[in-house]
Amino acid sequence: MSEDRTKVYRVKGKFQMGKRMQPFKVELIAMKPRDAEEKVYSDFGSKHKVKRNKVFIEDVTEVPPSEAENPLVKYILGD
Repeated sequence: MSEDRTKVYRVKGKFQMGKRMQPFKVELIAMKPRDAEEKVYSDFGSKHKVKRNKVFIEDVTEVPPSEAENPLVKYILGD
């Protein structure tokens, strides 16, 4: 039986902003890697008005909570 717990994921990739490709690395909390990817697409669409086909996710890695770098993620986890 799989364990239903939130995990910390680090998502790396790039997105097209104008004619440039802008690299990004974000950390977020999600149940599974696919949920983390969806959150990235959603966030970039709302914050930067970037369409999904202009966001290129290269890597989604689960990160131990103790290694999280994002202050907001650390706060939510109670670190």
